[in-house]
Amino acid sequence: MSSTHDKKVVLEIKDLYKAFGDNQVLNGFNMQLYEGENLVIMGRSGSGKSVMIKCLVGLMEADKGIISVMHHDITTLNQEALDVLRADIGFLFQGSALYDSMTVRENLEFPLRGHTKKNGKLIDTEKLVVEALENVGLANTIDMMPSELSGGMKRRVALARTLILQPKIILYDEPTSGLDPITAKEIIILMQDIQKKYNTSSLIITHDVDCARVISDRMILLIDGIDYAAGTFKELSNSKDPKIKAFFK
Repeated sequence: MSSTHDKKVVLEIKDLYKAFGDNQVLNGFNMQLYEGENLVIMGRSGSGKSVMIKCLVGLMEADKGIISVMHHDITTLNQEALDVLRADIGFLFQGSALYDSMTVRENLEFPLRGHTKKNGKLIDTEKLVVEALENVGLANTIDMMPSELSGGMKRRVALARTLILQPKIILYDEPTSGLDPITAKEIIILMQDIQKKYNTSSLIITHDVDCARVISDRMILLIDGIDYAAGTFKELSNSKDPKIKAFFK
């Protein structure tokens, strides 16, 4: 793999601060995601990982800092420009977040409705829905309801829904949480396949050490509201620093 510094930065966070009353959650957090990279961010529960992701997708407003997505500062964009940019960002929510009252097909068509003319041409939803489901090995579920799917299948369908707009960046929020070890492994393999097929840049929030070891090109540890340490899994897991060692026990 070539040095990350030869690659294009597709997402950057600079000096991000966010507090809730007296609770300072993010304290000047920094990160860069490079094109085609799988970057894992690990932190303990309550360390600010979810807050950081919410600021990143504009669901929450940071107190201070710059968030740049493909060289656009999202804190300065109007709603229309933000929606256009969001079409290039896939977000796999923790717990899948499928619409219970819609079939799998309708769930996948949903993001397409808002972007019926991506790249200037009308989208053929049928073809894209089938292709997205084939990508995750679930073409046979197209007319099923979410209640008929197992947890692992739901996660795959949610991933298919994320892929349907062919985003340049995918944000994964705890992609293996709540899954048994075998299913978790299947989801990780799927994430790797997708990254290879589409050359997506992925930001993966997880506290699953096995997931981090397998999927990450690089890792950042979010400790005390800052990017406390960065490096490969091997570099960080060999660290003598007690705060870093605590993650790899």
